[in-house]
This record gives sequence, C-alpha cells and structure tokens, in this order.
Amino acid sequence: MNKLSQEKRNQLTIAIVATAAALAGVWFLLISPQRQSIGLLSAQRTTLERKLGDVTRTMRQAQQIDDDLADSKKTLAQIEGGMASGDLYSWAISTIRRFRADYKVDIPQFSKIDGPKQMALFPDFPYKQATLTIGGSAYFDDFGKFVADFENEFPYMQLLNLTLEPLPSANPGDDERLSFKMDVVMLVKPGNS
Repeated sequence: MNKLSQEKRNQLTIAIVATAAALAGVWFLLISPQRQSIGLLSAQRTTLERKLGDVTRTMRQAQQIDDDLADSKKTLAQIEGGMASGDLYSWAISTIRRFRADYKVDIPQFSKIDGPKQMALFPDFPYKQATLTIGGSAYFDDFGKFVADFENEFPYMQLLNLTLEPLPSANPGDDERLSFKMDVVMLVKPGNS
C-alpha cells in the first residue's frame, strides 16, 4: 500500500468502504429479514407438526374411544336400571328391606318420601332426587358393615344426616346396641316424576 499513490489509496479505501457498506446493506436488508422469516416458519412448522401428531394419535384412538363410550353407556344403563322408578316409596322400602335381610339391622321406621325434586348439589343435573328418612337399631359392628356395603351396592343412593345414640338396655351385654336415624337420598330415573 505504500507504493500506491495517494489518489489510488483513496480510491481503494472508498472501494473497500463501499463494498463493506454494500455487504452490510445486503445483510441487514435482505439476509437478516429472510433468516427471521425462516425462523418463524420453522416455529410454525413445529407447531403444526405437533398438532398433526395429536390429530393422528386421536384418529388412531378413535375406535378405542368409541368402545369406551359404548362400555360407559352400558354401565350407565345398568345403573339406571337399578334406580328408583314407579312408586318411589314402595320401591325404596322394598329395596332397603331386601338389602337389610343379610344384616343384623332392624329398620322399623320409614318416613314419607320427599320428592322427586331437582337435584340440589349439581345445577342442570339430568336426574332428580328423593329423600326418605329411616330409623332403627343395630349393634355397632353390624351397622358399620351395613352402611359400608349399602353405599357400595347402590352408587345412586347416599346416606346423609346420620344420628347414632346408645340404646338403653336392661341386659348387660347389649351396651353396644345403637339407635340410628339417617336420610337415604336416592337418584330418580329420568322421566319418572
């Protein structure tokens, strides 16, 4: 560069600066926006591929979902088949007495049935509810088994407001005998009002 004249050096410097400016302009005006576009397209592609994978998995599971739905409908129909229907008072008493037969629990008291009425717990619930208060006596262990088995046997019934009191007895061995009172809340089959 020392052998070049001042004018040639200036021209060379201007050419280098102009080339650098042109390269910088090409970079910032053309290449950088294209790289950003490519990055955005790559992110969109990744998102769309993930969505496509989800749809593909769902389509592959469609038969399993249909089978599960059919099984659930059968189970629901089976449960609804055991729900309260017809004369609710008669149905409730006969169901409770039939279930009680396997337990040493005496249930002589049945109140009037309250319902059917709208379900209070869930809004827009397709089932109505009816409530019956029952009372009786049993030994503590027998009563505990009765309550546990009752709620397991009847998923559409619930025992609420349970009151237990010791039952006075003249016999010294009957200290564990209890008097009980509770509400039996039952779901009523749709269309039975």
